Amino acid sequence: MSLSYCTPAASAHHPWAAVAAMALATFCVVTTEMLPVGLLTPIADTLQTSTGTAGLLISLPALLAALFAPLAVIAARDIDRHRILCGLLGLLVIANLASALAPSLAWMLAARVLVGFCMGGIWAIAGGLAARLVPGPSIGLATSIIFGGVAAASVLGVPLGALIGDLAGWRWAFSAMALLSALVLALHLGVVPPLPASGSASLRQLVEQLGNRRLQAGLLLTLLLVAGHFMAFTFVRPLLLSVAHFDAQWIGALLFAYGIAGIAGNFLAGLSAARCSVPTVAAIALGLWLAPWLFASVGDSQLGAAAVLLLWGLAYGGVSVGLMTWMMQAAPRAVESATAWYVAVFNVGIALGAWAGGRVVDAFGLPRTLWLAGGLAALALLLACGMALRRPRQGVAGD
Repeated sequence: MSLSYCTPAASAHHPWAAVAAMALATFCVVTTEMLPVGLLTPIADTLQTSTGTAGLLISLPALLAALFAPLAVIAARDIDRHRILCGLLGLLVIANLASALAPSLAWMLAARVLVGFCMGGIWAIAGGLAARLVPGPSIGLATSIIFGGVAAASVLGVPLGALIGDLAGWRWAFSAMALLSALVLALHLGVVPPLPASGSASLRQLVEQLGNRRLQAGLLLTLLLVAGHFMAFTFVRPLLLSVAHFDAQWIGALLFAYGIAGIAGNFLAGLSAARCSVPTVAAIALGLWLAPWLFASVGDSQLGAAAVLLLWGLAYGGVSVGLMTWMMQAAPRAVESATAWYVAVFNVGIALGAWAGGRVVDAFGLPRTLWLAGGLAALALLLACGMALRRPRQGVAGD
């Protein structure tokens, strides 16, 4: 069942500027989510905690976002979407400033709680607003641009944070995100029109979608791939420093190369997923299986580690668009309900992966978490191959 909104957003005087503002909102919130990954070691040193414990800075907001995303879709039924997004962007500014000023781990975790609420709300609501902003023939492009903010943040957020952290310190990275979030809030106030809603998904509609078998498979794939990725990638900085023996000055450049590979992966997956989502997701799972295992095998060589990092970025760059296409094909008449579950499970995967990776790192060391991460991706690959053998009718809900 789809959502019912009031008249299209032809009231937007600058519709594509409004779409860009939505994309920047998703970029800001997901970049804020990912920021500690590239800064984990200096944050842990400054706040006098272990690297594994610092992984909570990733898992805590992700877990809260998972809880908040479905609730946001239900609770927002009578509230203007523009007001919700502006309020959440204002909260994101506060969260980033609080992170930049954090004197202790407890303070930092409190700031990350705010990030979790912003993530769940912005990501779940913004993606469904394309139809309110542009004419019908352009809705697909507008939706791709809005979710492109998520994809770009997923691959560029870490290297951006690492670069700013290396140049000026990790606190300035959060300060920069506070400034960017404030600018995006100002853009929203200037170009996004009022977006009152005449209806929204109900709890019953959300629960009904859990009986959709193809959606169930997509959610399980999301959990396995995202948890496996973050089990290892949360600790990519210490991996590059202690396993590959790179100097700290190279981390930002390496992660930017990862980001560029990720954008290429996003483009390639986007081209193929609309035609054949199951083989596309299987190819992504194969890449996320090979990357950590190859890093564990040849990562002690700087050349080998750099090559594997590029493969890793290429594979993970396709995750958002590949899995989102899967969800839309699984529930074509209930896209926003499917999106809410997708956002929830995606963030549960981040939380579980970062948390479990931290426990493994503290107990057994960095290399062991690479093998476990590859194992989860291998399970996802088996599931995707099984779905391919069944030749599901793409686009039929409940298939």
